[in-house]
Amino acid sequence: MNGKRVSESAVHTAQLMSPQDANAAGNVHGGVIMKLIDDAGGAVAYRHARSNVVTVSIDRLNFLNPIFVGDLVTFKASINMAGKSSMDIGVRVEAENLITGQVRHAASAYLTYVALDVDGKPKTVAPVILETAEEERRFRQAHARKEIRRQAQESHARLAPEK
Repeated sequence: MNGKRVSESAVHTAQLMSPQDANAAGNVHGGVIMKLIDDAGGAVAYRHARSNVVTVSIDRLNFLNPIFVGDLVTFKASINMAGKSSMDIGVRVEAENLITGQVRHAASAYLTYVALDVDGKPKTVAPVILETAEEERRFRQAHARKEIRRQAQESHARLAPEK
């Protein structure tokens, strides 16, 4: 199977935040941002796998700065690593105040998706072709996150009561 460049599946989307996106405090609700992160990450996974995908996990989601009603929020998503059927996707969220032009790094997330065949079984995906030092760094970090997940699963299995 031929590899695919990161740029072939990358997605940049933007959405203007409206009053319906607000929480009780008047800021944009974190759940709204989480859904949009999953939408952007899922689009990258679909583009890379060219098949149905499912979200397996969100390894990390950090909210760094608040997002306000009226902000233009941009979601920059790209693949970091592909395993046999799984894909590690990173999403950077930026909020722009359209009046002042100030752009804030609002959130970052790392998600894992699995590609599925027509029967709903895991499907092999193309490897990622790394072209830049930044892509190589993100690839190494994705491998480190995968190892941390593996260790956590082993630890959980050891602590789980036997049936």
